[in-house]
Parts: sequence; structure tokens; C-alpha cells
Amino acid sequence: MPMNGKPRVCILKADGTNCEVETAHAFALAGGQPEILPMNHLRAGEARLDRYDALAVPGGFSYGDDVVSGKIMAVELMSFLAEALADFVAAGKPILGICNGFQVLVRTGLLPFGSLGQMQATLSQNQSGRYECRWVELLRDSEAPILDGLPERLSLPVANGEGRFYADAETLARIEDAGLVALRYLDADGRPSQDYPANPNGSLNAIAGLCDPSGRILGLMPHPERFVTPQQHPDWRDRPADSPPEGLAFFERVLALA
Repeated sequence: MPMNGKPRVCILKADGTNCEVETAHAFALAGGQPEILPMNHLRAGEARLDRYDALAVPGGFSYGDDVVSGKIMAVELMSFLAEALADFVAAGKPILGICNGFQVLVRTGLLPFGSLGQMQATLSQNQSGRYECRWVELLRDSEAPILDGLPERLSLPVANGEGRFYADAETLARIEDAGLVALRYLDADGRPSQDYPANPNGSLNAIAGLCDPSGRILGLMPHPERFVTPQQHPDWRDRPADSPPEGLAFFERVLALA
């Protein structure tokens, strides 16, 4: 950690990433020292991952989501930076993947089971067949360290075309048995739902986010960086005046673990 006490956060971007500025702003508001770092700087040896205290892979469409969402960035990480990434995880440093970043972490194998290089689930095209961009209700369904202290019910916006979490029945059972589901989509009655529109993409088991077994790696489809000030909520005038912006807590928790 630097002398000023602010954890250094690597905001890793590639061509097509488009949420890096908002993510860096959220970490700065939370008290961190973010730096937006292009992937090719790491590949060229111009920067080192071990210089940072936390890693975030933000949303967008890395490499245009050619082939499928997040795959090219995940392949690049595994082909050129697997050792550095493995060392980062082994050091217990927190990792946050948002939307496209969640897709990347799943494709590297870091989520759900922390098995780098072993992809065991996917995020596929929304069942609605279209891009979904709106607010959703969520349940925090984990006591993982990276979620500690977050409210049990929260609202965040989603913005994705390939957000449907899918795994085979055996893998889903392992995820549930290990308590790795971080967030679930809720219907109007506050119940986890696989039904549209409460579940915007048709994710199995209403899964909106996952943690790894250590509880220090989190991936989620909703965008917490888009709710870091009260006025960003569409109903902010009707919310209690002291109601905190629920997205900011995600970044505070990452920094607390850094």
C-alpha cells in the first residue's frame, strides 16, 4: 500500500471497454487510488500487476465481444498474464469484475471456483433476445468478505446483451453447496426469480453475481459504478434522505480487503 494509505487499484481495460472512467471514479470516491491501465501495457512489460493492491475488470465490450462476450480478453489474460494473475490471487488481493468483467473472470476460470484456466460456466445471450438496460432489484445472498456489510436488498442498473448465467446441473449444485452465489435477481414480491422481467437475462437460479471460495473475488452483471451518488437512482427524491448509494459499498469493500 502507498504511503498515503490509499490502496492502488488497477482498472484493466482493452479495446471496447467503456466503463473504465466511471469505475475509476467510484474507487476514488471510496477512498482508493485508481489507475486505468491498458492491457497492452501489461503485455509489453511497461506495467506490472503486482504493483497494485486490487484489480477491477470493468464493463463494456472488450475487443467488440467478437466470438462471445469477454472471451478474447480472457484468452489474452491466460496466454500472456496467467502467472501474474495467479500470483495476484495467491497474495489474497481482491478482484472485481463488472458486467463484461464478470464475463472475463468466468472465462478465465477464476469464477466460480477459483480454478484459473478451467472454465466451468458461461454467460450467454439474454433469453429476451435483446439488450437489457434498466434497474433491477437484488438480494445479497452471501457473507463473503467482499460483500460484508452490504444491505441484504439493493437496487442497481443492468446493461447487457449476454448476461444469462448458465452452468450444467452438477456445476450449479456445486456453486450452491459452496455458497458462491453473491447476488440474485428478485421479483416484485422480494423472491429470487428466473422469470422475465425481474430476471433481465434468464440467469439460472436467478444468479446475478458470484464470489470465489475465498470470498475475495466478485463478479456481477449489474453496474455498481452507476450508483455511487444518491441522485443517480431514478427515484432518488422518494428515497430516505440518508439512504446511501448502494453501489458505492462494493468499491469500499474491495478497498477494505486491499
